Order: sequence, then structure tokens, then C-alpha cells
Amino acid sequence: MNPLRDKPFQRFFVGQSVSVLGGAATQVALFFAVLQLTGSAKDLSFVVSAQMLPTIALLLIGGGIGDRLGQALLLRVTHFGLGLTQGVMAFCLLTKQPIGYLIGLAFLTGVLSAFAGPSLSGIVPQLVRPEGLRKANSLLASVGNAARVLGPTVGGVLVSTIGGGWALAADSASFFLAAVIFCFVPVSGRVRTDRKLFSELRQGWAYFRGSSWIWSMTAAFTVSNFLQMGAGQVLGLVLAKQTFGAEGWGVILSCRAVGQLIMSVLMIRVKVRRPLLVGQIAITVQAVPYLLLGLNGGVAAVAAASFVAGFGITFAAVSWDTSLHTYVPNDMMSRVVSYDLFGRSLAVPLGQLSVIPIADALGTRHVMVGTGVLFAVAMVAPLTLASVRRVGTEAGPAPPKASTPAPAAAS
Repeated sequence: MNPLRDKPFQRFFVGQSVSVLGGAATQVALFFAVLQLTGSAKDLSFVVSAQMLPTIALLLIGGGIGDRLGQALLLRVTHFGLGLTQGVMAFCLLTKQPIGYLIGLAFLTGVLSAFAGPSLSGIVPQLVRPEGLRKANSLLASVGNAARVLGPTVGGVLVSTIGGGWALAADSASFFLAAVIFCFVPVSGRVRTDRKLFSELRQGWAYFRGSSWIWSMTAAFTVSNFLQMGAGQVLGLVLAKQTFGAEGWGVILSCRAVGQLIMSVLMIRVKVRRPLLVGQIAITVQAVPYLLLGLNGGVAAVAAASFVAGFGITFAAVSWDTSLHTYVPNDMMSRVVSYDLFGRSLAVPLGQLSVIPIADALGTRHVMVGTGVLFAVAMVAPLTLASVRRVGTEAGPAPPKASTPAPAAAS
């Protein structure tokens, strides 16, 4: 089935696409605009940190409130709020206000993002029939991967032509438009509860901890993010500067992004019986570019390996999202997603901050080779559990009996 034929998902897909494509370009625009405004890398780090820290700190609460109030309502409120923060940020850039205003607005953006993230994933099973979940997640991944390919380039063009402030004004408009579209996404009524929020968070944690196929995969992806954000990005830049330069590094990143985009389109048609088993084997290919970088491989070899690795990354991501949406109860979805996102998000600053001291102690190339080995081990490790290998089979987890079934197709 084509999930875009269902009006509820169709509207969500359009709103999410507007939001993602607008944000991908203006994130780069914001970074350049801050540097143009103050010329200080320290100020840029303050803005980035002010946005990242509340997102990580509040993710779990955002998941709990998403399940408690309903994802659709939360998406409308958060996207309207993001439109306001980006609009005020654009005003501050255009009128050259002190950097403190931008830091405060970045903090508010991070807070809103923490509440939006779990709901963006948690709402999908309510909008799509079970047999359409894989295609729906593939379509959403296609938009996200297209944004990764086009976003940095478009953001750079916007800064050099109309300026970072006007680029953020356009992003503000995209969030307002997405909020309006989300107002037309119908979702079944939520099951009300008298339990306190933290009791519900503990309930979500008990479900997460008691599902070995979920926590083991989350642990693997947390290690993946730690390695990717540390060695994969920071050390990768260091080695690129020492060898084939920024142009070669750009080619490598572009090849991986193109591989991800192609695979997200192919996943609309590709179906496997054991998605997590195949996905974890596929994503292990990402270890090859790390090994080649550590062993002084040329830019052509690393770029080719990154292109192939992009296929595996997207296959694993779509398989994971679809498995969560298929086997986790709807009334628990945002909380489970928030625990998954929390681990991954926390790994980002930890990886970025720790990799340079480790490289200074052990050597940059040794750390990069070690990253390749650790990545492969971390991705294969969940497959030692039968609960992971059996997802998608009759012996695996059973789909829950939906208390709020996905809406039927609307004309």
C-alpha cells in the first residue's frame, strides 16, 4: 500500500517535509550568521551548546508529555513556538542585537525541540496502517536524507545572497506553515490517565528495560553516535586536513549522504523478514571508511566506501524505526522513542569532547582504526540476543492490540 494515499499521513508528511527542509538549510545559515555578527568561534559554541543541552536534558519529559497529551497537539504547539523563536532570532541578526539574545533564543529552541522530537516519531503508527509503516518511514527518511544533501549548500547560498537573518526568517515561516498543516492531522483520541508524569516515565522505563531487543539496539546506536561524532567527524577533519584537504572531505561526506538518499528511496520497495538482523549487518559496512582513514587510504577509496556505507546506515535506520512503530504500543511510543533519542543525543557531546584527548594519548590514526573495529563490534553485538534476531518473525515480539487504531484512508 502507498501511505501517501491516507490523508492523515499525507498531511503529516507534507508538514514534516516543510519543517525538515527549512531547518536543514538555516542551521548552517545560523552558524555563519553568528560568525559574521561577532567573528568569535566562542560565541558560536555558546549558541550551539545553548540549543543542544536543553534538548538532551528534556527529551525524556518530552516523550512522557507526548504520550500524555497526544503527539498531534504537541507538534502544533512546538512548531508554532519554533516559528516564533526563529523569527525573533532573525530580527536579532538583522538588527545586530547582542549575542546574549541569540543564546537565550537558542536555549528556547532546544527546549521546544526536546518536546517535538519524540512526537515526530511517535505519531507515525497512528497515521499509517501496519502494512504501510516501512514505506512511510522510507518516505520520511528520503526527505531527511535529501535535506542532508541539499541543506548545507542551500544554507551557504542563502548566507552569501540574502544573509543569515533573512534565511532564519524563511525558516520561521516554514515552522509556522508546518504548524498549520499539523492542525489538519487527525489523530484518534488518547487514553487519559490520572497517574503523575514521573510515574508514567517510570512505566516507560520499565517497558524499555524489559524489552531486550529495544535497549540493546539503543545501546548500539548510542555507541555508534559516540564514535561517529568523535572520530568520524572531529578526527576525520583532522586527518583530512593532514592529507587530502577540505575538498576531499566534502566529497566523502557527500558520497555518504547520496548513498543514504538512494537507499531511502529503495527501501520503499525493499522488504526483509528479519529487519534488525539484516540492518545491523548492513550498517557494519560503516566501519570500512574508518579503517581506511586510519590506514591512510586515498580519498577515492574512502569516498567509495562511504557511499556504500550510506546504504547500510539508512537500511538500519528505517528498519529500526519501523520495528519500533510495529511492536511498541501506541500509548507507550513517545516515551520509548525518547529513551532511544536520549542515549543517542547524549553521545554527541561526549564523543566530540573526549576524542581529541584520546587521540593525543594514543595517536590519531590508531584511534581511527580502533573506531572502525569498535563500530563493527558494537553493531554486531545486539545480534547475540535472540530477541533482536527474531524481530519480524513469528518467534519475535507480537504487535500490540491497538487501543487507538490507525485511521482509515480518507478521500
